[in-house]
Amino acid sequence: MFGRLTLPQLLFASILGIAGGMYIYQPIFERYYQDQMEFKKKLKLTQESEEKKN
Repeated sequence: MFGRLTLPQLLFASILGIAGGMYIYQPIFERYYQDQMEFKKKLKLTQESEEKKN
């Protein structure tokens, strides 16, 4: 059906592949999250300063 690999072997390999990809790209995801949080803080500060000016 799938060649020489059984269905449980394919599922196991798929899970390992997904977990490995998440492990490798975790620093990129964390950096993106930090950048988004910094952007939101800066945006909030600029909005607050504009409100004080008005």
